[in-house]
Amino acid sequence: MTAVRYTLSDFDFDLPAELVAQAPLPDRTTSRLLEVGDQLTDRYFADLADRIAADDLLVFNDTRVIKARLFGAKPTGGHVEVLIERILDARCAVAQIRASKSPRPGSVIRLEGAFDVRVGERQGVFFTLDFPDEIIPLLERYGHMPLPPYIARSAESFDETRYQTVYARMPGAVAAPTAGLHFDERLMTKLREKGARVAFVTLHVGAGTFSPVRTENLSEHRMHEEWYAIPEETENAIRETRAAGGRGVAVGTTSLRALEAASQQGPLVAGSGETRLFITPGYRFRTVDCLVTNFHLPKSTLLMLVSAFAGYDRIREAYSHAIAGGYRFFSYGDAMLLNCAT
Repeated sequence: MTAVRYTLSDFDFDLPAELVAQAPLPDRTTSRLLEVGDQLTDRYFADLADRIAADDLLVFNDTRVIKARLFGAKPTGGHVEVLIERILDARCAVAQIRASKSPRPGSVIRLEGAFDVRVGERQGVFFTLDFPDEIIPLLERYGHMPLPPYIARSAESFDETRYQTVYARMPGAVAAPTAGLHFDERLMTKLREKGARVAFVTLHVGAGTFSPVRTENLSEHRMHEEWYAIPEETENAIRETRAAGGRGVAVGTTSLRALEAASQQGPLVAGSGETRLFITPGYRFRTVDCLVTNFHLPKSTLLMLVSAFAGYDRIREAYSHAIAGGYRFFSYGDAMLLNCAT
């Protein structure tokens, strides 16, 4: 049978603006959960513990969101907004710079009225920035949480904890691994007490995760690059889970991308690296059986990934059901539990 060739238009859909979640719910586990199996079943996220068996393994992305947004001014007085994309080393980062006119390499920008950064070379839509001191402490002191572009408000104090998973520990992401936002300490404890295993990967989510694909021919799209790491403990846990007949459950598309990136040459191998892995329908998954994920943007690479995982038609049906049922969408929205179709 000839494989279906999908185009960008196949991943578009209409979403009422009122379904885009602008703030988190008071309690993480009170989000809704759409279980996508042989049937579509409406649940609440707290019910996930009942859908996980004692032999299953949940794999979480332990990246921590940094306060990546900074405001400042050029020497001319022009306003500047900086969004860190990736930290390259202790004092150098790649960033988006919004200004009335692009800064020149070698120029200086004063940020938050507190410190100067020097603009380096341009890399497409990004610039390198040299900081006067270690970046992460400066961001913690002066930066702002980088809420997604579809949240039409400025970051508030509660976002500093709610736009962060309860298990975040490795600073470097500029966007949250949002499927993990639904877990609280009580649910994590309940899963462990049930006998389910927990493992971690790290993938530092970049701002490019919100960038729509702009070419109708998907083969022409170039993914943004992200850094990931797979600990040996996680490699061993996945192998042992499979040997015991349990299921691997990736919590979030970022966890899944990290696992798949580390499995391109065969079985999962511990280690770290950079990935531009672009997953579209037809891809054969190698590492997990289930995926917990939020609802994703139209024409996004993440929508393509979940369509590859659960099946294109099944995801279209699930999204139509969610829209009709008033589910909340995107980063602060509701979630799905998917079974792998391949």
